[in-house]
Amino acid sequence: MKIAVISDVHANLPALEAVTDHLQAWRPDHVIVAGDLVNRGPRSLECLNFAQDKARAAGWRLLLGNHEEYVMRHAEPDAPRSGPAFEIRRASYFTYCQLGRDMRPLAALPFSLSLDSPDGSEARFTHASMRGTRDGVYRRAPDAEVLLQVGPPRPGDRPPSLFCVGHTHMPFVRCVQDTLVVNAGSVGMPFDGDTRAAYAQLIWRNGAWSAEIIRLAYDLERADRDYEETGFLEQGGPLARLMRIELRTAHSQLYQWAQQFEAPVLAGGMTMEESVEAFLEM
Repeated sequence: MKIAVISDVHANLPALEAVTDHLQAWRPDHVIVAGDLVNRGPRSLECLNFAQDKARAAGWRLLLGNHEEYVMRHAEPDAPRSGPAFEIRRASYFTYCQLGRDMRPLAALPFSLSLDSPDGSEARFTHASMRGTRDGVYRRAPDAEVLLQVGPPRPGDRPPSLFCVGHTHMPFVRCVQDTLVVNAGSVGMPFDGDTRAAYAQLIWRNGAWSAEIIRLAYDLERADRDYEETGFLEQGGPLARLMRIELRTAHSQLYQWAQQFEAPVLAGGMTMEESVEAFLEM
């Protein structure tokens, strides 16, 4: 049994295409897209259409991520259309408009997926952890914490033999008691200093799961140009500049910006443009 898990594409079509080409040669039994297919990048509609086509033709399974949730919030009746809170979320509003304001495909995405391993044990997949789409699993987290993130076993079953996630953009493989815990990393925006796309190959052999993180070079220059050619850099607000830096450097920027500047912007103490300029000067 072979399973490919791709996660955190973040609207990076060239990276998604490169991983898909690699999958065609490897020929997994299942392909799981573990959330954050869209947003935080320029080609959400193309990536969503691409993955939906693969779901229909090749059985790909698509899961919900926190960035799908961010986009869906723009469809809520009280979603802001101006002011600091809206400006912070302007990039996801760009995605919302790019998707034609039709949130049904995102709303239909399941939170998690369970498959039976060849020995009958559970293989469990979700975006971040079973506690939520923003609750990331990290390589050095204590075992007790990770077990809470894996969640309880199915009724009458043993703990999952495999638990695979994304969200942190930091790939790893580790064993926690009887569970192989895998973070597939990010296809479109890694944060480990390596700009190559990452995905996980999971193989059942000799009665147990094994995992390998695959890294693939892709047309990064084309992905970078997409920020301008789609209008994302201009229409996605000042944070789109930081997202482009994340793409180019494979290092997180938005989290650090939020820690320093989100509260002052929301309080009206500085504009988004001022906050991003201040952040880049640090």
